[in-house]
Amino acid sequence: MKKIAFFDAKPYDRTWFDQLNQHYHIKYYEHKLTPDTISLAHGCEAVIPFVNDTLDRTVIDGLCQEGIKMIALRCAGYNNVDRDAARGRIPVVRVPGYSPYAVAEFTMGLLLTLNRKIHKAYFRTRDFNFSLNGLVGFDLHGRTVGVIGTGKIGQIFIRICQGFGMHVLAYDPYPVQDAGFPYVSLEELLAKSDIISLHCPLTEQTRHLINRDTIAQMKDGVYLLNTSRGMLVESESLLDALKSGKIAGAGLDVYEEETEFFFEDRSDTVQRDTLLSLLVSMPNVVLTSHQAFLTNEALHNIAQVTLDNLDAYFKDGTVLNAVQ
Repeated sequence: MKKIAFFDAKPYDRTWFDQLNQHYHIKYYEHKLTPDTISLAHGCEAVIPFVNDTLDRTVIDGLCQEGIKMIALRCAGYNNVDRDAARGRIPVVRVPGYSPYAVAEFTMGLLLTLNRKIHKAYFRTRDFNFSLNGLVGFDLHGRTVGVIGTGKIGQIFIRICQGFGMHVLAYDPYPVQDAGFPYVSLEELLAKSDIISLHCPLTEQTRHLINRDTIAQMKDGVYLLNTSRGMLVESESLLDALKSGKIAGAGLDVYEEETEFFFEDRSDTVQRDTLLSLLVSMPNVVLTSHQAFLTNEALHNIAQVTLDNLDAYFKDGTVLNAVQ
């Protein structure tokens, strides 16, 4: 059986890979893939990294030297991959979609929690404090939500919002045909939306899409949601806007410097990212640990597609779901 090195492995990853795997001896490593851990892939024919593993030129060079034949990402995003370093040397494949419903539903959960202060009420009642002071929210019905990015996740989130009776404005440089919702310019979306939700990939064009300039164009008291990529939002600008009240609240499942923290227990760590610590401490922020994708259906699909990608390549060299 071909040996595969699986990096940044968690118990919930193994569940479906172990059930669905028939052809490979998978070596699970808790370590992330970095220049220091390349040697763990020695004797393997492919690696299975995740979204926060390092796949820069140094790592790709090292994998090639180890004889690795394929990089099979078990995620959709690939902004951590040096595609120029991999091109023509080693195929890189991904899981383009595992459960858009998981992410879209979680995004609405963040909004409901943030708006109706559910997290605060939960902790109060555990202390037998049943006061309602400070828990006032607002009706979502009739509010305007601006959705930036209308791929599968964005479209499902829009349908959820429409189910709540919300007005939708959408922005995407590549609009879908017969969408059933109006597209507007980014400037109009920023100016008119009560809630803004990000559902776009991280590219050179979208990096720090939310910054001081774009925040200045928003309504006062807007709510911001991000379940896509952390680097879509410039954290210092967001923090300042939260302090000033320009942004009334933020629901975040990602953070631009999350690599060293997310997916791990860092509760005993003394040296902490200052910006992340400040965001977590803000009363108008709900921040979760990149878990929007985390449903049984999504984990099943991730495992199945990743294994299918490996099967196709090792059968006859077919490269499915290649990173472009």
